[in-house]
Amino acid sequence: MSDASSPTSDTGSRDCILAVDHGTSGLKVALVTVEGRVLVNEFEPTPVAFLPGGGAEQDPEDWWRALAVASRRLMDRGLVPQASVLAVACSSTFSTTVACDAEGLPVGPALTWMDHRGAPYIRRVMEGWPSVMGYGVVRALDWMRRSGGAPTLSGKDDAAHVLFWREERPDVYRNARWFLGSKDWLNLRLTGRCAASPDSVTLFWATDNRDINHVRWDEVLLRRLGLDRGKVPDLRPSTDVLGPLLDPVADALGILRGTPVIVGSADLQSACVGSGAVEDFAGHVYIGTSSWVLCHVPFRKTDPLHTIAALPSAIPGRYFCANEQDMAGGALAAALRNLLRRPGDPRDAVVSPEAYLRADEVVAAVPPGARGVLFTPWLNGEKTPVDDECLRGGFHNVSVETTSEDMLRAVYEGVAYNTRWSLGYVEKFVGRRLDPLNAIGGGAQSDAWCRILADVLGRTIRQVEDPREANARGAAFLAAVALGRLRFTDIPRCMRFGTIFAPDPANRAVYDRGMRGFLDLWRREKGFYEWWNADGHP
Repeated sequence: MSDASSPTSDTGSRDCILAVDHGTSGLKVALVTVEGRVLVNEFEPTPVAFLPGGGAEQDPEDWWRALAVASRRLMDRGLVPQASVLAVACSSTFSTTVACDAEGLPVGPALTWMDHRGAPYIRRVMEGWPSVMGYGVVRALDWMRRSGGAPTLSGKDDAAHVLFWREERPDVYRNARWFLGSKDWLNLRLTGRCAASPDSVTLFWATDNRDINHVRWDEVLLRRLGLDRGKVPDLRPSTDVLGPLLDPVADALGILRGTPVIVGSADLQSACVGSGAVEDFAGHVYIGTSSWVLCHVPFRKTDPLHTIAALPSAIPGRYFCANEQDMAGGALAAALRNLLRRPGDPRDAVVSPEAYLRADEVVAAVPPGARGVLFTPWLNGEKTPVDDECLRGGFHNVSVETTSEDMLRAVYEGVAYNTRWSLGYVEKFVGRRLDPLNAIGGGAQSDAWCRILADVLGRTIRQVEDPREANARGAAFLAAVALGRLRFTDIPRCMRFGTIFAPDPANRAVYDRGMRGFLDLWRREKGFYEWWNADGHP
């Protein structure tokens, strides 16, 4: 699950895209051909500050410094001439929100997709009578009619982030010229031009997307949120050319002045394009810090009970639906840090690539079912298929005979159980079985995890080549379409796969039983977590 930074064998001087993949733990810059081949990448880490009460902040200037450092390091390798870089395209974390001035300078820390301090304020906006699951029914139905969904009560959406600033950081709210998703902030700094794509602003929950070809800000929803229309950007398709790089920025990145910047898309939607699953009902599963199951659909629909909606995708004129769980690879990283931690090691120490490889070896030697240990991966609450920030993770059915190896396998399996839970509701939503599933993200590099996913889900898992590069590949595909070098219908033929994992029937019974146990734990424990964590207890 490490960040490879070595070139593949085909590092010729072919035309390519400088693809920016901004994630939670850092920023990666890659050179990707217009056909989606990742030639080389560079990664620069960025810290996250976790604060009491559910805060998770980052300094956007750290992202900007990381972008300049990684891009310059990449271009200084001289693997391709500057003239071969046709465009810059960004992919960045969905629902990480930046408040900045007109030039893009931050007026406060960014609130990441993990920050849920806005929960009390979004609940106040959404309450009403009659009430179901915390939502005023009349208000929620009208919200869904306009926007396809409604703000989640967990407080992790852009809408709740802005409300948090307004209520608890009025100086940030007052001084902000723009409230932007992180991808759109990067583009503003690259070009001096402010715009967003319809997909990247979805979680502001203030757009009307009933006409997928004419998504617009909705004045009624903006008013309900108390959000000034003048503080949110105009909308442009993800495949538009936003503008050329600013000259000083081009010099800092090490590429030619005037290189065009594509509007691009957020990470979830870029990864979908980069997974190759661009046709309707072609599914993929992502295992990174978080995890999701996603496919494109030819209709607009909402399942409010399980937080699934058909929403604007990175492909102009198309919808996608997804169920995203909050922690996946993040749960494994936390487990490894704690199981391998030595005195004096920081709590947020980066897990080494060797530790992940060793974990795969250990897990492969433990029998399916982890000798009865069950792990629930809700370390930061959950988004879908239940929206509950009070949930917490844990190991269950641990005995004196339980080993750390058993617990480690239980983490892999617990994430897979949660993914199966999500997949079931996505398949019900789309009305068909999603099989095969293209696997992407850092977790998809693990043969052990792909095998477990295939057996737990009962689906064929196709390991996308360079699965960790799906975001960068998707950003490059969007740029290639924008430049007229590719059509979306060409993307499936560009894909390459590693190992294909078919479900092993011998493991079906143990995982069916484990799934029943997993869901029973949620039913029995959700009330406890609501009581125990309702006052902000960690």
